[in-house]
Parts: sequence; structure tokens; C-alpha cells
Amino acid sequence: MSQLTEVTTAPEAATAPAVTTAPDELVGPLERGLAVLRAVATGPGTRHRPGDLVRTTGLARSTVDRVATTLVRLGFLRTEDRDLLLAPRSAELGNAYLAVCAFLEALGPRAEALADELDESVSVAVPDGDGVRFIAQAARRRAMAISFRVGDLLPAERCAPGALFAADWDDVQRERWRARRLHDPLDTDFPALPPRPAGAEPASEKVEADFVARVRQAREDGFAVDSRLIEPGLIAVSLPVRDPAGAVVCAVSVVSHTSRHSAESLTARVLPPLRAAVATMEAALRTPSANGTPATATAVRPPHSGSALKEELGAGFLQSLARGLDVLCAFGSLDGPARLADLARLTGLPRATARRSLITLRHLGYVQEDADGFRALPRVLELGYARLSGLTLAGIATPHLAELVDRVHESASLAVLDDDEIRYVARVASTRIMHIDITVGTRLPAYATSMGRVLLAALPDDQREARLARVTPEALTPRTVATPEALAKAVAATARLGYAWVEQELEEGLRSIAAPVTNGGGQVVAAVNVALHAGRATGEESLATLLPHLLETAARISADLAAVGRFSPVPTG
Repeated sequence: MSQLTEVTTAPEAATAPAVTTAPDELVGPLERGLAVLRAVATGPGTRHRPGDLVRTTGLARSTVDRVATTLVRLGFLRTEDRDLLLAPRSAELGNAYLAVCAFLEALGPRAEALADELDESVSVAVPDGDGVRFIAQAARRRAMAISFRVGDLLPAERCAPGALFAADWDDVQRERWRARRLHDPLDTDFPALPPRPAGAEPASEKVEADFVARVRQAREDGFAVDSRLIEPGLIAVSLPVRDPAGAVVCAVSVVSHTSRHSAESLTARVLPPLRAAVATMEAALRTPSANGTPATATAVRPPHSGSALKEELGAGFLQSLARGLDVLCAFGSLDGPARLADLARLTGLPRATARRSLITLRHLGYVQEDADGFRALPRVLELGYARLSGLTLAGIATPHLAELVDRVHESASLAVLDDDEIRYVARVASTRIMHIDITVGTRLPAYATSMGRVLLAALPDDQREARLARVTPEALTPRTVATPEALAKAVAATARLGYAWVEQELEEGLRSIAAPVTNGGGQVVAAVNVALHAGRATGEESLATLLPHLLETAARISADLAAVGRFSPVPTG
């Protein structure tokens, strides 16, 4: 029996928001908050003024301001000057779907293996209403790069997977597709697509006839071909993946360019290995581990719906929006369907409060209910995941470095280990007349830098010993740790303390303190530091002043990296 009996949905609610009448228990602030977040995530550009959001959403300026204040304080948006931008924490909303996408873990590695075998990009997509949503990508690095971001949505008629999914549409779904095309003939509601110039759209009758023919062909062949449907030069071959019951759950596509293949030659080249890969994927879906059972994940931050922010901000903070987002994020801590009791327990909310949030989320098409409980739907990925999945480590870290510099008034940097050196990948300089002059891309010896000590200390014991054994420390200043024994002792002390302090070892007068940055799996992938002139304070004063802020910044970067990188690897270079 339904846990939300007050809401009536049509059978196709699993793939599209089917409810047209708002339920009595709709949580208005949650609905309006998601509208603002969606506008920031899918609108043109990455920076948005509140006035732009008023025009996009149709909400009152006062409402937009309250929503924005709440989303910023919760960490889903951030401000820069007077602009609103997506913050990495918004990736946790997309993770709520990807975490319960039971087949993703089974299919992802096989998609990577197929991309390696064919030396072509491979993508995995799921149906989302009358669109196609990408949930995994194994891209090849080339000058002519072809890839879709995880979370990107394409219209069904303009990609190969769409013909496969449409083969199973019923009359209601086909009518929805026609209505959408009539409303948006230029596909402006699909920001992942290259824009069509006005007047360039083929006649609606021709689009429908061509799509119906491709759907019929896909049904007969068992595969579909995209020959420059998305943009000139792009071609793809797609095969459906079926669950043990025979239902199509996703499609796997091999994507290439006309400079490498024609549609015919690509089909001939990739179809046999693609069929073999899909067969292994379907076999993996038949194993119990692919079906997903509820289990608590470790990469989800605690909920923010407590009363502290409400007490601080008063009417400016929308607590019901915060609670609804907590409920949606809670799906990310499960790898299977959730019961109402599960979500109430994970969020610490009363069942009635969690239930109203679920009613709203289901009405908006972000959640579905079936016999096993509730599941997040792929539409959740529209709330910023595509843009955030393209972030690099430097892109995630730089806003936090800027905040750190504003607090401590010293320069801050982020670096990764590159052989026996560190390489700077992000940096924000202070505005002092006398400051440390280092740029992104600079390389320095790891043994004589605080960030290098942190990164060396994080290596497994055998790797650390091997790395230190091949390093011959050089006395760059009279204070440099310049013997292998002393260096090993300094690195071991860094590992024990959890941070590194280097006093004028790289250069006279230069003091630096560094802390580790970790990914969602707890591995140290980078280090963040503050560097300053040693004459400004004693060592003890600098440590007491800087270390708390530095550790807080490292934790924030690590949390954002865990959110963005949970299902989409973040480039660290």
C-alpha cells in the first residue's frame, strides 16, 4: 500500500512528472527553492543575479532573496560579488539518484573497459521523460574530444539512445513528446545541446516522421545509430541494456567523429564488441550485488535542517526548504529503495515532515514510489550535477582558498605530488606589498616544502620509503633538512601530527604550514598551505593563528571533492 496515499500518479510517473494538480500538502518553500536552484543550474552562463532569477522563475524578488539566502547558508549555492553560483555541495542532490542507481556500479567498469578496447568514448544513459539523461562517461582524451557530462539531458529524437527508449513508449508518452516539441521547437530547454538558430528547425512533421522511422528501425535491429543528430560530425552507435525482467534500464553508446568513421564504418567496427560488453553487463545485473540493498554511505554530510540557522537568520531562512533538501540528499546514503521511516531516521525529522517533503518531491518528478519504497529519479541530476561534474580540483579549491586568504591575510595554495616534486594547481595571493611570488604550474622539491611533506607522509609505508630512498636532500638554506635520516623523521612527524610546518627550509624568510586534502575515499590527493614571511610573527603565534583556519579550509575542500567526485572522477592536474 502506498505510503503517500494522498497523491495520485499516472503509471508513467517513473519517467516523468505526471501529476498536474498540486497536492494539498505541497511544501511551497521546497518547490520554490528547487525552482531557483534549477534556474541557476540550467540557465545560460554560470553566474546569476537575483533579478535574473526573478525573471526566469516568475517568483517575487523577496522570495528569491529568501531562497538564495537559505541555499547559500546550506552550501548549495555560493556568492561571488553580487552573483549566485552553484556550489559543489549541490552535487549531493545528483548523488541521491546515482547512489540508488543499482546498475551503475555493475556497468561503469565495463564501459571503461569497452572504451579502452575500442579507443572511443563510451557513455551510459537512462530515460528521463521524453529525454535521455547521461549517467556515466568513459571519454578518450583527444584534440577533437567527444563527451557528455554526467547529468546532461538530450531530447530523445536527437540521439541514438532515444530511439531505443521510445520503442517502449505508450500513447501518453508519445503525446507528451509531441507537446514538448510543439512548445520548444528549437530545443532551448536542453542546455547541453548546441543552440539552433531561429528558423533552422526542420518542420515538425518531418522531425516526427524521421524519429518514428528510426524508432521502428531500432526496434527491428536491436540497436540505434546517431548520424550527426546532435551536431555536425558527431556519430554514435547505441545498444539497450535490459534487467533480469527484460526491461530496458539504460543504453550504452560508443561515440566517435566523422573524421574517424562514417556511421556505417563505426557500426561495423563497434557493434560486435559492444554486444559482447552489453552481454556482460546484463549478466552482472543478474547477480544479487547489482540489485542494491539499503546501506549507509560514508560520503554524505550531515543534514542542515536544525534550528540554529533559523534562530540566526529568522524569517530569512526557509527551514522547510532545508528539511526538504535533507530528505532528498538522504537518498544518497542508501544504495537501494528507502522507506519513509528510513528517511525520517537519516534526517532526524518527524515522519510527518519527511512525508510532506516526499509528497512535494514526487509531485515535482524527483522521486517515485513503488512497492519497495521510494527512489530518486534521474531528473534530480538537473539540479546542477552536469555543471559540477566538470569541475577540476582547482575549480573546487579556489573559492575556499580565497576565503582563507580573506581570513588570514596571507597567500594560500593547493598542490599535488608529481614524481619527487610538488606542482601548484591553484593559488590565491594576498594583497600585501611583500608577498610570496609563486604561480600555478610552479614545481618545487617535495622534501623542502610543507605541502610536499604532507603528500609524502600520506603515501603507503612502502611507497614512502622507496620515494625517500631515491631523494638526495640538498641544503637550500642553512635550515633545510638535508640528510635522509632527518627527512624521514620530519615526514613521519608530519604523518603523526596531521599537518606540516616548514620554517625557512626552501628559502630564507619563508614560513609555510600545510594540511592534507582528501577525496571521498579518504585518500590524500592534494595539500593546501598558507605561506608567509617569517618576520611577521613568531612560529608559535603563526601556528596558533593559522592552523585552525587551514584545517577548516582543508576539510571544506575535502567535503566538496567528496561530493563532486563520488561518481564522477575529478581531474587533479
